[in-house]
Amino acid sequence: MRFIKMQGLGNDYVYLDCTKSVPGDLPGLARVISDRHFGVGSDGLICVCPSDKADFQMKMFNADGSQGEMCGNGIRCVGKLVYDRGLTDKTELTVETLAGIKTLELHTQGGRVTAVTVDMGVPVPEEPRTVTCQGKEYRGRPVSMGNPHIVFPVTSVKDFNLQIHAPLSIPNPAFPSGVNVEIMEVLDPGHLRMRVWERGSGETLACGTGACATLVAAVLEGLAERSATVRLLGGDLEIRWDEDDGHVYMTGPAVTVFEGEWPDTEFQGGN
Repeated sequence: MRFIKMQGLGNDYVYLDCTKSVPGDLPGLARVISDRHFGVGSDGLICVCPSDKADFQMKMFNADGSQGEMCGNGIRCVGKLVYDRGLTDKTELTVETLAGIKTLELHTQGGRVTAVTVDMGVPVPEEPRTVTCQGKEYRGRPVSMGNPHIVFPVTSVKDFNLQIHAPLSIPNPAFPSGVNVEIMEVLDPGHLRMRVWERGSGETLACGTGACATLVAAVLEGLAERSATVRLLGGDLEIRWDEDDGHVYMTGPAVTVFEGEWPDTEFQGGN
């Protein structure tokens, strides 16, 4: 089974071209192949599949085998994969996800995709909520980008112990399905810094949907402009919350790391 390792700002996934066949037990495969000691090593598994609603379908699984609704860094790499591999010659295409159909604009150089702008859709923010973690109260703003987030302003993302909020990522009384957690530091109205604890994966170097949620939360709190650079551990994303259509647009890189062949015959069969 051939695979491609790709990353967007260090948010890395193993990709499978499933346009012709799909391996069985994708959650099990995600757990095994994502292991950084016994597998390929990644934040999860993403399958590029056919779609009867869009140009392609993205099926995304976290490292623990749970299926995710959407991944901003992951979908940029999907755009690069399908273009660079000749599965499409379009530079504007649509991708079906569990969070809806997303439109991608591919930025190419020398016949290869170097960056992708994704229409992430209309965010669904909620009023700020106070949650209790390790006996202390924290005020954050929930924002859905098709998947759930809560954004906490902090003085310094470098010095904050993000693991304090880790229990929120699993089902809990405040968030029955768990939630992705972002901590946000405002450098100035056009520059934000963030770290993220993702459901099913723990802390990762970047999260595209989380960066979008962070900008939305910062704007609603009166802390940022509607267009800003969001600095993550793995690099920068350009995020814009359009005032006219209400959509959030994310622009960032997509990189192929290496290709390989997975030898475990347990996951060779298609379905």
